[in-house]
Amino acid sequence: MIRTANYNFIGKLIPLYGLFFMILINACVAQQNSPQPAAYQTEEYLPYLKGKSVGMVVNQTSTIGQTHLVDTLRTHEINIKKVFAPEHGFRGEADAGATVKSGLDEKTGLPIISLYGKNKKPTNEQLQDLDVIIFDIQDVGARFYTYISTMHYVMEACAENNIPLLILDRPNPNGMYVDGPILEMEHQSFVGLHPIPILHGLTVAELAQMINGEKWLKNELHCELKIIENKHYSHSDSYSLSIKPSPNLPNDLSIALYPSLCLFEGTVISVGRGTKKPFQQIGHPSLTEFNHTFTPVSMQGSSVHPPFENEKCFGIEFQSKDFEGGISLKSLIDFYKAFPEKDEYFNSFLTKLAGTESLRQQIEAGFSEEEIKMSWQAGLEEYKEMREKYLIYK
Repeated sequence: MIRTANYNFIGKLIPLYGLFFMILINACVAQQNSPQPAAYQTEEYLPYLKGKSVGMVVNQTSTIGQTHLVDTLRTHEINIKKVFAPEHGFRGEADAGATVKSGLDEKTGLPIISLYGKNKKPTNEQLQDLDVIIFDIQDVGARFYTYISTMHYVMEACAENNIPLLILDRPNPNGMYVDGPILEMEHQSFVGLHPIPILHGLTVAELAQMINGEKWLKNELHCELKIIENKHYSHSDSYSLSIKPSPNLPNDLSIALYPSLCLFEGTVISVGRGTKKPFQQIGHPSLTEFNHTFTPVSMQGSSVHPPFENEKCFGIEFQSKDFEGGISLKSLIDFYKAFPEKDEYFNSFLTKLAGTESLRQQIEAGFSEEEIKMSWQAGLEEYKEMREKYLIYK
């Protein structure tokens, strides 16, 4: 009887073990087929770098698993001469808009050359001793995210000095969307260099191909590109970032909301800088009719002096269920209607972020979100047709 009971018990366990192994196998398959950044494909680019003097445009997102790309290349005895740092610096700790200083990296001893501040483009002198430059930075797919402006100027400098640019591509977490107004070139700035929509639907490698193909570099220069592609990636794939791409984009929700909520940086409304939920909540001290509250404080490494520091702001907090994708203008319009001093709501930065004066004019004239977005459609259709020529991940 005891034996029979044991056999029955084992018989019940076998299906459970089978289910467990099926789940494990499915998880392994999913892991193998999940999007994988190009930096992981070391066999594709290490031979190309052997014996060359290398410059790197990288930051805290330039990793292979938990290891920084710089450390990986040094392990393989690649001759790294210097690192070029974008906004937020090599280690990603500088506040938004803060000048990034050049110097020596404490951990590696490598020279760090800032590309944010007065020097946004590598000089001929800084490139003299280099054979190739690597660009490996995680983008979030928004036109005003300055890493792609840094890439533009690096491409230009490489073209002027006949230095190839090796791009290690990374998936775009907002790559499934193409939305927003097309930038009008009279409003070109470091937060918008190209006539593309806010959500451009490209990886950095695809955008680099577009910059070359559309002759957007100075004097129609052409940069020699060597591209290592992502594995198992298409623009319909979602992609979760394991490392903050910048100090105020701490998670997937903030990254998804950023293309819409960054437009509030062109208004008097706080986007939650100086809180634990930046780009997940918006508010202002005067909007007391709203129930949600937050108080921005100084936070070293993300927002040293945020707007409305130590003042209670009233507004709304966003959840993932509130976001359907693409550019949302609902809150931008609603807060304009609610704000008592209409003439003080917008500032001049909105035109740079939107890439056009018409967005402000349309909101002030009382246009609905649907009407405003309809006015973008002709430009978006023309852009999508151009975009097709440069897509690597169909």
